Amino acid sequence: MAEEKKIKNLKSFSTSADRFEGANLLCPGCAHSIIVREVLNATNNDLVISASTGCLEVCTAVYPYTSWDASWIHIGFENSATAVTGAEAMYKALKRKGRLPQPDRVPKFVAFGGDGASYDIGFQWISGAFERGHDFMYVTLDNEVYANTGGQSSGSTPIGASTTTAPAGRVSYGEKRHKKDMMAIMAAHGAPYVAQVAPNKWKDMVKKIQTGFNTVGPVYINAMSACTTEWKFPASDTIAVSDVAVDSLVFPLYEIINGTQLNITYRPKNIIPVRDYLGIQGRFKHLFQPENAHLIEQWQKRVDAHWEYLQRRESAKV
Repeated sequence: MAEEKKIKNLKSFSTSADRFEGANLLCPGCAHSIIVREVLNATNNDLVISASTGCLEVCTAVYPYTSWDASWIHIGFENSATAVTGAEAMYKALKRKGRLPQPDRVPKFVAFGGDGASYDIGFQWISGAFERGHDFMYVTLDNEVYANTGGQSSGSTPIGASTTTAPAGRVSYGEKRHKKDMMAIMAAHGAPYVAQVAPNKWKDMVKKIQTGFNTVGPVYINAMSACTTEWKFPASDTIAVSDVAVDSLVFPLYEIINGTQLNITYRPKNIIPVRDYLGIQGRFKHLFQPENAHLIEQWQKRVDAHWEYLQRRESAKV
């Protein structure tokens, strides 16, 4: 998996100097800032970062201010992967030609994008970067909706969610399609490391991020980022909602190594019914009407089937 990189001991996080500043315009309760802070603080290496258009970008770089204490670029909605891998390719070329002023300083390259920029608009750019084998990490901040541009459905939006482009009402129960399985898609690229994380399980998240930084080649991280605005829950409940998400197995935590070896990294002691997860979010409140009850049953069966599949994959060690 890898040449050794400089990483931080978990105990050092409490005293680490933040490279992602707290002064930003993200919504109170937004999980983005929790995730991004831990990604940036997980390594002592220099960082070169790109960000797609989205909540993270518009709320952390309001000219003339910035929240980023690292080399950072905003490119288009769709191509943060292209921007940062272009920088990675330039770094390798300069290193090969002996033209780096400080060759002992080894930067890490990271791209951030929301689910709209990752699952949909930017997917072909991410796919291309992984096929080319660039040494970088792509982090999807997965809040399951185009939260920055009006709450439209994305390829990550789960069935039954009410969005501005798939509103629940008298003739519809909301989003009709199931969420795209980006973990399986990126693992199918043969990526050396793919992982799913959640901000409430921060130790699990940081260990996976550090594994990613210690991996040579393209790394994909899918990070659940509960959205108080579009999921419709109180801003103080972000971690509580995240707890229910992982404990209900709606958002299982696992990793895939070299496209085949699957490891489940968190097993809830007490698995919570999916209806409890749906019930704490306003975007699903209509599913509790009698005519939509079948959707909650469908949700539970699908989550159960996926969990059984992950356990079979793990035990098979294929």
